[in-house]
Amino acid sequence: MNRSFRLLHGLKILLLITLFLAVAGYVTMRLWNWLLPDLFNLPLISIWQALGLLVLSRILFGGWGGRGHRAGWARKRRQWKQQMESRLECLTPEEKEKFRQKMEGACTGPAWMRRRSAEAE
Repeated sequence: MNRSFRLLHGLKILLLITLFLAVAGYVTMRLWNWLLPDLFNLPLISIWQALGLLVLSRILFGGWGGRGHRAGWARKRRQWKQQMESRLECLTPEEKEKFRQKMEGACTGPAWMRRRSAEAE
């Protein structure tokens, strides 16, 4: 019973993926054929060409990482932040002030981007 349930579930997922791809290809084809031949004198495309166009645009602009790729970047940023905080906890107040002054000198940019120090406010 468990095996047949998995098979049925897998077939449902495969059907939904196929349906999604067909709808996405059809919508892309219709939009292309509605707009681009009149605007830019381009040829009409088939649904297979529309699907190829979607794959090409995904490769060029979206990559294959999806949410996981962006989540990986956020995870690395969070790890870096935790590592920096743990290093700063070990410093004495004098060392923290020296580090802050060194960073203010190193981080140059327009005045509107710089943080205001506590003394200036």
